[in-house]
Amino acid sequence: MPSFRDFFSNYNSHFVMMGLILTFAIAHSGLASLRMAAEAKIGARLYRVIFALVSIPLAVVLLIYFFNHRYDGVQLWNVQGISGVNEFVLVLSAISFLFLYPATFNLTEVAAIKKPEVHLFETGITRICRHPQMIGQCLWGIAHALWLGTSFTVTTAIALVIYHLFAVWHGDRRLFKRYGDAFLAVKARTSILPFVAIAQGRQQLVFSEFVRPAYIGVAITVVLFRWLHPIAIGAAANVNW
Repeated sequence: MPSFRDFFSNYNSHFVMMGLILTFAIAHSGLASLRMAAEAKIGARLYRVIFALVSIPLAVVLLIYFFNHRYDGVQLWNVQGISGVNEFVLVLSAISFLFLYPATFNLTEVAAIKKPEVHLFETGITRICRHPQMIGQCLWGIAHALWLGTSFTVTTAIALVIYHLFAVWHGDRRLFKRYGDAFLAVKARTSILPFVAIAQGRQQLVFSEFVRPAYIGVAITVVLFRWLHPIAIGAAANVNW
């Protein structure tokens, strides 16, 4: 019977990853909750710069640690040799990016070139799902857990999904605080689960809303990430984390 010391030693990276995700969650959601008060004191642009200077380095640390420890723990399954699995994972990963990065629609605001604002979206992908980043994270987790099949990857995917589920509640709370009844009206016409509001007749797809440069940018990003993926993994290996 392995001791707790042995168990912790074998799964140390799992606990570290959960700690890193918790740190990111506290910083990211904590700063988001302070947005209204902070913008009133220091302005929207400076707040966004501070938000990015905190969030982006933490996200980079998460990626590097994930790359370097993705095969840690127990190999729960191995389906990489099964025909069609690689293609399925690639497609699922590509779709996850379409949900994960709606912020690309406002790059000038993300970079604080244009004054950052809080938007009450009800167009494009928001018609499909009110919280696309949560759905994108779920799809990303499924794709990577399926492909790698390790306990570390499964632990990472579950922890990220749990945080994004919290972010759904937290995001709705912040929007209601800012917009009140206007947000409740949007909430009534949209759904958290994809296509539910459309199936129930509360929402309709407008395909012309998807014909915009931002989606081309997301598609280019997906291709670049696929091309840069082995380069990023190699670079991460040079960091002794």
